[in-house]
Amino acid sequence: MDQFIVKPLFGGDMVSWYTPTNVTLWMALTVLAATAMMVYGSRGRAVVPTRAQSVAELTYSFIYKMVEDVAGRDAVRFFPYIMTVFLFVLFANLLGLIPFAFTTTSHIAVTAVLALTVFISVTALGFILHGTKFLKLFWVDSAPLPLRPVLALIEVISYFVRPVSHSIRLAGAMMAGHAVAKVFAGFAAALGAAFFLPILAVTALYALELLVAVIQAYVFTILTCVYLKDALHPAH
Repeated sequence: MDQFIVKPLFGGDMVSWYTPTNVTLWMALTVLAATAMMVYGSRGRAVVPTRAQSVAELTYSFIYKMVEDVAGRDAVRFFPYIMTVFLFVLFANLLGLIPFAFTTTSHIAVTAVLALTVFISVTALGFILHGTKFLKLFWVDSAPLPLRPVLALIEVISYFVRPVSHSIRLAGAMMAGHAVAKVFAGFAAALGAAFFLPILAVTALYALELLVAVIQAYVFTILTCVYLKDALHPAH
């Protein structure tokens, strides 16, 4: 598990809130990579797009359609925030697949901040737009009256569990994949002449991790859209 250890960039053993660490470095690289892709891809705007422009445009249109389809047309105004979340999670996951890199999304501290930001934002938005009517989200009008208080309690609990599941899902998936890859890589060194077997397994696992990196970014983003929809349209 040493690949997940947070280390100061400039030596020493103590890590404080202001200490630049490997997490700081790779989060900064994530922001730079996402910015570079969108800026470089959109600077030409040619009729016949280049590869970079095609990637940027496909990413933009994919997330835009996701927001529109899942959260509704009135959620499009929040598209820049959702696009930023998607790009950050995607590039953090992908950069973590580079040998000797640090996967920032494998740490619950990073994913919890992302999830709490979404949770607090959509909750505040719900009360700003609807006031106390936002509480209709927890009251199931279609259920029999005696069951409504019980269902309301369940809805409240499930609502406050959202940031927990939202963050743990991403961090757990990234940590598990990297840990398994490290185990198979260790087998390659231990098996001697039969080293190619675990190397083949690592290669296949790396391809799977590449797919997981993209899927987890998609899942995190689409859940953000679902929570945004609840804030915009709270009634059951």
